[in-house]
Amino acid sequence: MVNWTEMDQQVKAWIMEAGAFIRESFQHSLSIQTKSNPNDLVTNIDEETERFFISNIRKTYPSHFILGEEGQGDELSSLDGIVWIIDPIDGTMNFIHQQRHFAISIGIYEDGVGRLGYIYDVTHDELYYAKRGSGAFMNDVQLPALSEVTLEKSLIAVNATWLVKNAYFDEKRLVSLATTVRGVRSYGSAALELAYVASGRLDSYLTMRLSPWDFAAGKILVEEVGGNVTALSGKELDMMKTTSVFAGAPGLHKRILTDFLLEK
Repeated sequence: MVNWTEMDQQVKAWIMEAGAFIRESFQHSLSIQTKSNPNDLVTNIDEETERFFISNIRKTYPSHFILGEEGQGDELSSLDGIVWIIDPIDGTMNFIHQQRHFAISIGIYEDGVGRLGYIYDVTHDELYYAKRGSGAFMNDVQLPALSEVTLEKSLIAVNATWLVKNAYFDEKRLVSLATTVRGVRSYGSAALELAYVASGRLDSYLTMRLSPWDFAAGKILVEEVGGNVTALSGKELDMMKTTSVFAGAPGLHKRILTDFLLEK
């Protein structure tokens, strides 16, 4: 029998320890490497932070599985069992250039169902977290259920990759959306943007392409405050694949989906 409350306290302690390590790293130079392309960056801090979490998980929960961005976890073909989906630093480019607008992101799933989600804004010391069925919180303050907002008064975030032609849909539809809403933002960290949707700082978030570790925790948070998280097609997210992601309060989610994203 899984003691989710005990696990929740353990994860928070690890996150605080990792956050302190990352903040301390601001005083030192970084070792920066590229991954899939020159702008897909990873630092020694990403790798050391992921190793920290993996080492602790292996010791404390040896039967659990790990899916991590930096490739130090398990080779998985499903989310059977208990799976930790970890991004040690979501927003690495922001971390390197700005030392802000990045986060630790951890989603814990049981047989494909999100149980615990954590997004820690290291620089601002803001921990967003959720336990399935118990709501979502930011630094121990419970987040209210998402309220409805009209499209014209909404503030949305859209990943800048929409500027480039892509295989998902005609980007002209996003131009139309951007000129209808009150404002558009792009923070460069999917985890933080999903946390902002959950907390009401943003009303919706759309992106063309994310990996599971980018959205696993945020999905749990948004759903715990009554929001919807789907692909841009409106279909359920595939937690094992790279996918588009679209999050928002139910009414706004439905209107954007119907009026701007789906083929007429």
